[in-house]
Amino acid sequence: MSKDNFCELPGKGRLCYRSYGAEDDPAVILVVGLGLQLTYWPPAIIAGLVGQGLRVITLDNRDSGRSFFSDATPPTVLQQFFRKATDGYDLGHMADDVIGLMDSLQLDAAHVVGMSMGGMIAQTLAARYPQRVITLTSIFSTTGSLRVGQPAFKALLKLLRRPPRNQKESVRDYVDIMRVIGSTLEWNEESLRCYAAQAWGRGGDELSNLGTARQIGAIINSGDRTQELRQIRCSTLVIHGDKDLMVATSGGLATADAIPGSKLVLLPGMGHDFPDSLNDTLLSLLAGHML
Repeated sequence: MSKDNFCELPGKGRLCYRSYGAEDDPAVILVVGLGLQLTYWPPAIIAGLVGQGLRVITLDNRDSGRSFFSDATPPTVLQQFFRKATDGYDLGHMADDVIGLMDSLQLDAAHVVGMSMGGMIAQTLAARYPQRVITLTSIFSTTGSLRVGQPAFKALLKLLRRPPRNQKESVRDYVDIMRVIGSTLEWNEESLRCYAAQAWGRGGDELSNLGTARQIGAIINSGDRTQELRQIRCSTLVIHGDKDLMVATSGGLATADAIPGSKLVLLPGMGHDFPDSLNDTLLSLLAGHML
Protein backbone atom coordinates (compact mmCIF):
# COMPACT_ATOMS: atom_id res chain seq x y z
CA MET A 1 0.00 0.00 0.00
CA SER A 2 1.45 3.34 -1.08
CA LYS A 3 0.97 6.43 1.05
CA ASP A 4 -0.12 9.91 0.01
CA ASN A 5 2.76 12.11 -1.10
CA PHE A 6 2.70 15.77 -2.07
CA CYS A 7 4.52 17.96 -4.55
CA GLU A 8 4.34 21.74 -4.55
CA LEU A 9 3.18 23.34 -7.78
CA PRO A 10 4.54 26.92 -7.78
CA GLY A 11 1.79 29.47 -7.49
CA LYS A 12 -0.93 26.81 -7.19
CA GLY A 13 -0.59 24.57 -4.16
CA ARG A 14 0.13 20.96 -3.27
CA LEU A 15 -0.75 18.09 -5.58
CA CYS A 16 -1.36 14.73 -3.91
CA TYR A 17 -0.03 11.57 -5.54
CA ARG A 18 0.95 7.98 -4.82
CA SER A 19 3.77 5.99 -6.39
CA TYR A 20 3.98 2.21 -6.74
CA GLY A 21 6.92 0.11 -7.90
CA ALA A 22 10.60 0.86 -8.45
CA GLU A 23 11.46 4.49 -9.13
CA ASP A 24 13.78 3.58 -12.01
CA ASP A 25 11.12 1.57 -13.88
CA PRO A 26 9.25 3.17 -16.81
CA ALA A 27 6.49 5.38 -15.42
CA VAL A 28 2.74 5.13 -15.98
CA ILE A 29 0.57 8.04 -14.84
CA LEU A 30 -3.09 7.25 -14.16
CA VAL A 31 -5.45 10.26 -14.31
CA VAL A 32 -8.91 9.90 -12.77
CA GLY A 33 -12.19 11.40 -13.87
CA LEU A 34 -14.63 14.02 -12.70
CA GLY A 35 -14.85 14.36 -8.92
CA LEU A 36 -12.95 11.11 -8.34
CA GLN A 37 -9.87 10.49 -6.21
CA LEU A 38 -6.67 8.54 -6.82
CA THR A 39 -8.09 5.69 -4.73
CA TYR A 40 -10.57 4.97 -7.54
CA TRP A 41 -8.08 2.96 -9.62
CA PRO A 42 -8.50 -0.81 -9.05
CA PRO A 43 -5.64 -2.15 -6.89
CA ALA A 44 -5.51 -5.26 -9.10
CA ILE A 45 -4.69 -3.17 -12.17
CA ILE A 46 -2.06 -1.15 -10.31
CA ALA A 47 -0.44 -4.30 -8.93
CA GLY A 48 -0.57 -5.96 -12.33
CA LEU A 49 1.21 -3.06 -14.02
CA VAL A 50 3.86 -3.00 -11.30
CA GLY A 51 4.29 -6.73 -11.80
CA GLN A 52 5.01 -6.03 -15.47
CA GLY A 53 7.96 -3.85 -14.45
CA LEU A 54 6.26 -0.47 -14.54
CA ARG A 55 6.20 2.33 -11.98
CA VAL A 56 2.59 3.44 -11.44
CA ILE A 57 1.75 6.98 -10.32
CA THR A 58 -1.78 8.04 -9.40
CA LEU A 59 -2.89 11.54 -8.46
CA ASP A 60 -5.77 13.62 -7.18
CA ASN A 61 -6.62 16.24 -9.77
CA ARG A 62 -6.91 19.82 -8.57
CA ASP A 63 -10.18 20.43 -6.71
CA SER A 64 -10.49 16.82 -5.58
CA GLY A 65 -9.20 14.55 -2.84
CA ARG A 66 -6.15 15.88 -1.03
CA SER A 67 -4.82 18.07 -3.84
CA PHE A 68 -5.14 21.83 -3.76
CA PHE A 69 -8.56 23.43 -4.16
CA SER A 70 -8.70 26.46 -6.41
CA ASP A 71 -10.63 29.70 -5.93
CA ALA A 72 -12.17 29.55 -9.42
CA THR A 73 -15.83 30.51 -9.54
CA PRO A 74 -17.74 27.32 -10.36
CA PRO A 75 -20.40 27.42 -13.07
CA THR A 76 -24.00 27.51 -11.90
CA VAL A 77 -26.38 24.67 -12.72
CA LEU A 78 -27.80 26.74 -15.59
CA GLN A 79 -24.31 27.50 -16.91
CA GLN A 80 -23.53 23.79 -16.78
CA PHE A 81 -26.76 22.87 -18.55
CA PHE A 82 -26.26 25.40 -21.35
CA ARG A 83 -22.47 24.79 -21.53
CA LYS A 84 -21.68 28.45 -20.85
CA ALA A 85 -17.97 29.19 -20.43
CA THR A 86 -16.73 30.77 -17.20
CA ASP A 87 -13.58 32.61 -16.07
CA GLY A 88 -12.27 29.43 -14.44
CA TYR A 89 -9.53 27.10 -15.60
CA ASP A 90 -9.67 24.57 -18.43
CA LEU A 91 -8.31 21.10 -19.19
CA GLY A 92 -5.04 22.63 -20.35
CA HIS A 93 -4.40 23.94 -16.85
CA MET A 94 -5.11 20.48 -15.44
CA ALA A 95 -2.70 18.95 -17.95
CA ASP A 96 -0.09 21.48 -16.81
CA ASP A 97 -0.61 20.18 -13.25
CA VAL A 98 0.43 16.71 -14.42
CA ILE A 99 3.49 18.18 -16.12
CA GLY A 100 4.33 19.89 -12.82
CA LEU A 101 4.13 16.54 -11.06
CA MET A 102 6.36 14.93 -13.70
CA ASP A 103 8.89 17.73 -13.30
CA SER A 104 8.86 17.30 -9.53
CA LEU A 105 9.49 13.56 -9.92
CA GLN A 106 12.13 14.20 -12.61
CA LEU A 107 10.24 12.19 -15.21
CA ASP A 108 11.23 13.13 -18.73
CA ALA A 109 8.37 11.11 -20.20
CA ALA A 110 5.70 8.63 -19.12
CA HIS A 111 2.92 6.42 -20.38
CA VAL A 112 -0.32 8.31 -19.66
CA VAL A 113 -3.69 6.67 -18.98
CA GLY A 114 -6.83 8.71 -18.36
CA MET A 115 -10.44 7.77 -17.75
CA SER A 116 -13.46 10.00 -18.52
CA MET A 117 -12.38 13.60 -17.69
CA GLY A 118 -8.94 12.13 -16.97
CA GLY A 119 -8.94 10.88 -20.56
CA MET A 120 -9.53 14.44 -21.72
CA ILE A 121 -6.61 15.63 -19.60
CA ALA A 122 -4.42 12.82 -20.96
CA GLN A 123 -5.41 13.69 -24.54
CA THR A 124 -4.50 17.33 -23.92
CA LEU A 125 -1.13 16.27 -22.49
CA ALA A 126 -0.34 14.14 -25.55
CA ALA A 127 -1.31 16.94 -27.94
CA ARG A 128 0.54 19.77 -26.18
CA TYR A 129 3.54 17.93 -24.73
CA PRO A 130 4.34 15.21 -27.29
CA GLN A 131 7.87 14.75 -25.98
CA ARG A 132 6.55 13.92 -22.49
CA VAL A 133 4.03 11.21 -23.46
CA ILE A 134 5.30 7.79 -24.55
CA THR A 135 1.88 6.21 -25.10
CA LEU A 136 -1.67 7.45 -24.52
CA THR A 137 -4.62 5.39 -23.32
CA SER A 138 -8.03 7.10 -23.27
CA ILE A 139 -10.74 5.16 -21.41
CA PHE A 140 -14.46 5.98 -21.79
CA SER A 141 -13.68 9.57 -22.69
CA THR A 142 -14.62 11.93 -25.52
CA THR A 143 -13.55 14.86 -27.69
CA GLY A 144 -15.63 17.68 -26.22
CA SER A 145 -17.87 17.85 -29.27
CA LEU A 146 -21.53 18.26 -28.28
CA ARG A 147 -22.47 15.86 -31.07
CA VAL A 148 -20.88 12.84 -29.38
CA GLY A 149 -20.30 11.32 -25.95
CA GLN A 150 -23.31 12.93 -24.30
CA PRO A 151 -24.82 11.45 -21.12
CA ALA A 152 -28.20 9.75 -21.11
CA PHE A 153 -30.96 11.93 -19.67
CA LYS A 154 -31.38 9.73 -16.59
CA ALA A 155 -27.64 10.01 -15.88
CA LEU A 156 -27.80 13.79 -16.29
CA LEU A 157 -30.62 13.98 -13.76
CA LYS A 158 -28.45 12.21 -11.19
CA LEU A 159 -25.67 14.77 -11.73
CA LEU A 160 -28.05 17.70 -11.20
CA ARG A 161 -29.37 16.58 -7.81
CA ARG A 162 -28.64 18.53 -4.62
CA PRO A 163 -25.01 18.05 -3.50
CA PRO A 164 -24.51 15.73 -0.50
CA ARG A 165 -24.13 17.38 2.90
CA ASN A 166 -22.52 14.52 4.78
CA GLN A 167 -20.84 11.15 4.32
CA LYS A 168 -24.11 9.21 4.42
CA GLU A 169 -25.62 11.28 1.62
CA SER A 170 -22.41 11.13 -0.39
CA VAL A 171 -22.34 7.33 -0.25
CA ARG A 172 -26.04 7.15 -1.13
CA ASP A 173 -25.64 9.46 -4.12
CA TYR A 174 -22.60 7.58 -5.44
CA VAL A 175 -24.36 4.23 -5.26
CA ASP A 176 -27.46 5.72 -6.92
CA ILE A 177 -25.58 7.11 -9.90
CA MET A 178 -23.56 3.92 -10.33
CA ARG A 179 -26.84 1.99 -10.59
CA VAL A 180 -27.46 4.05 -13.73
CA ILE A 181 -24.01 4.33 -15.32
CA GLY A 182 -22.21 1.22 -14.06
CA SER A 183 -21.41 -1.86 -16.12
CA THR A 184 -24.08 -4.49 -16.68
CA LEU A 185 -21.55 -7.26 -15.99
CA GLU A 186 -21.81 -7.24 -12.19
CA TRP A 187 -22.97 -5.27 -9.15
CA ASN A 188 -20.77 -4.88 -6.08
CA GLU A 189 -22.52 -2.41 -3.80
CA GLU A 190 -20.19 -3.06 -0.88
CA SER A 191 -17.19 -1.99 -2.96
CA LEU A 192 -18.99 1.15 -4.14
CA ARG A 193 -19.93 2.11 -0.60
CA CYS A 194 -16.41 1.51 0.60
CA TYR A 195 -14.90 3.80 -2.05
CA ALA A 196 -17.44 6.59 -1.47
CA ALA A 197 -17.06 6.49 2.33
CA GLN A 198 -13.27 6.52 2.06
CA ALA A 199 -13.35 9.39 -0.43
CA TRP A 200 -15.48 11.53 1.87
CA GLY A 201 -13.22 10.89 4.83
CA ARG A 202 -10.07 11.42 2.78
CA GLY A 203 -10.90 14.92 1.68
CA GLY A 204 -14.36 15.03 0.23
CA ASP A 205 -16.71 16.97 2.53
CA GLU A 206 -18.44 20.10 1.27
CA LEU A 207 -15.39 21.33 -0.65
CA SER A 208 -15.75 18.48 -3.11
CA ASN A 209 -19.11 19.84 -4.28
CA LEU A 210 -17.48 23.08 -5.39
CA GLY A 211 -14.49 21.18 -6.74
CA THR A 212 -16.56 18.93 -8.98
CA ALA A 213 -18.42 21.96 -10.35
CA ARG A 214 -15.10 23.66 -11.10
CA GLN A 215 -13.92 20.56 -12.94
CA ILE A 216 -17.13 20.55 -14.99
CA GLY A 217 -16.31 24.17 -15.78
CA ALA A 218 -12.89 23.08 -17.06
CA ILE A 219 -14.53 20.65 -19.48
CA ILE A 220 -16.98 23.30 -20.68
CA ASN A 221 -14.25 25.94 -21.03
CA SER A 222 -12.20 23.61 -23.24
CA GLY A 223 -14.97 23.15 -25.79
CA ASP A 224 -14.59 20.88 -28.80
CA ARG A 225 -11.00 19.58 -28.86
CA THR A 226 -11.29 17.46 -32.02
CA GLN A 227 -8.81 19.50 -34.03
CA GLU A 228 -6.25 19.41 -31.22
CA LEU A 229 -6.62 15.63 -30.98
CA ARG A 230 -5.61 15.37 -34.64
CA GLN A 231 -2.16 16.62 -33.60
CA ILE A 232 -1.46 13.60 -31.36
CA ARG A 233 1.28 11.39 -32.76
CA CYS A 234 2.10 8.93 -29.96
CA SER A 235 0.79 5.36 -29.97
CA THR A 236 -2.80 5.63 -28.72
CA LEU A 237 -5.28 3.10 -27.36
CA VAL A 238 -8.95 4.07 -26.97
CA ILE A 239 -11.11 1.87 -24.72
CA HIS A 240 -14.86 2.27 -24.33
CA GLY A 241 -17.83 0.20 -23.19
CA ASP A 242 -20.96 -0.40 -25.20
CA LYS A 243 -23.19 0.22 -22.14
CA ASP A 244 -21.84 3.63 -21.09
CA LEU A 245 -24.67 6.01 -20.14
CA MET A 246 -22.38 8.76 -18.81
CA VAL A 247 -20.11 9.20 -21.83
CA ALA A 248 -21.92 7.62 -24.77
CA THR A 249 -19.91 5.16 -26.84
CA SER A 250 -19.94 7.68 -29.70
CA GLY A 251 -17.41 9.68 -27.64
CA GLY A 252 -14.90 6.85 -27.82
CA LEU A 253 -15.55 6.33 -31.53
CA ALA A 254 -14.98 10.04 -32.19
CA THR A 255 -11.79 10.04 -30.09
CA ALA A 256 -10.35 7.13 -32.06
CA ASP A 257 -11.40 8.75 -35.33
CA ALA A 258 -9.69 12.04 -34.41
CA ILE A 259 -6.33 10.61 -33.27
CA PRO A 260 -4.26 9.37 -36.23
CA GLY A 261 -3.35 5.68 -36.08
CA SER A 262 -5.15 5.02 -32.81
CA LYS A 263 -6.52 1.60 -31.87
CA LEU A 264 -10.13 1.31 -30.64
CA VAL A 265 -11.34 -1.48 -28.33
CA LEU A 266 -15.04 -1.72 -27.44
CA LEU A 267 -15.82 -3.90 -24.41
CA PRO A 268 -19.27 -5.57 -24.28
CA GLY A 269 -21.22 -4.88 -21.09
CA MET A 270 -18.82 -2.22 -19.84
CA GLY A 271 -20.38 0.98 -18.55
CA HIS A 272 -18.72 3.99 -16.94
CA ASP A 273 -16.71 2.08 -14.36
CA PHE A 274 -14.14 -0.66 -13.83
CA PRO A 275 -15.94 -3.88 -12.82
CA ASP A 276 -13.71 -6.51 -11.22
CA SER A 277 -14.61 -8.97 -13.98
CA LEU A 278 -12.77 -6.76 -16.50
CA ASN A 279 -9.57 -6.29 -14.47
CA ASP A 280 -7.67 -8.99 -16.35
CA THR A 281 -8.88 -7.72 -19.73
CA LEU A 282 -7.99 -4.12 -18.95
CA LEU A 283 -4.60 -5.08 -17.55
CA SER A 284 -3.82 -7.12 -20.66
CA LEU A 285 -4.85 -4.24 -22.91
CA LEU A 286 -2.83 -1.66 -20.97
CA ALA A 287 0.32 -3.75 -20.61
CA GLY A 288 0.14 -4.89 -24.22
CA HIS A 289 -0.08 -1.29 -25.36
CA MET A 290 2.80 0.00 -23.24
CA LEU A 291 5.29 -2.84 -23.37
